[in-house]
Amino acid sequence: MGAPRYLTLIPLFDELRGERVVVRPYHPEDAAELQAAVAESRDHLRPWLPFADQHQRIEESRDFIIRVTADWLLREDMAVALLDATTGRFVGGAGLHPRDWDVRVFEIGYWVRATAQGHGYVTEAVRLLTDFAFDHLAANRVYIRCNARNARSAAVAERLGFAREALLRNEMRAVDGSLRDTLIYALIPGDLRWPQ
Repeated sequence: MGAPRYLTLIPLFDELRGERVVVRPYHPEDAAELQAAVAESRDHLRPWLPFADQHQRIEESRDFIIRVTADWLLREDMAVALLDATTGRFVGGAGLHPRDWDVRVFEIGYWVRATAQGHGYVTEAVRLLTDFAFDHLAANRVYIRCNARNARSAAVAERLGFAREALLRNEMRAVDGSLRDTLIYALIPGDLRWPQ
């Protein structure tokens, strides 16, 4: 199949809707909610994500949204907002990250604001993004990487039936500068998706 000749012409989605969560590209009007969600969640996010100390001002969040919108249009990255399906409240963010368009390999990353933990938003968002990758982008591999100490993040992959493929020891620096171990989970087309 090979890499698409014109990446910008690959159809993406306006939104993916589940029972709990709506997954959609960032909109300019999300800046205040994004900034507030990160501000509320800095201590919750800091051990795992380098952007925890960003979004100090709304202008920084506006700039972020402009940049991810450009990446979306170019199909270089697909960062998305997560919204509560009932209230429309901004609950977090995720990304479907193309790692190799030729092989059709995608990584999924995610975060949720501190007050939105435990409601199933991330699990449902990862399922929606994974289905989109396989069903619309002809993915051959969808994977999740997380710090081995991040039990909540690993639980999302395990709950959805992603196969644990590796524990990479001392693989990279953690946000605090220490060496971190990284877990790799993946699905390929022949795998059973969404076990009971």
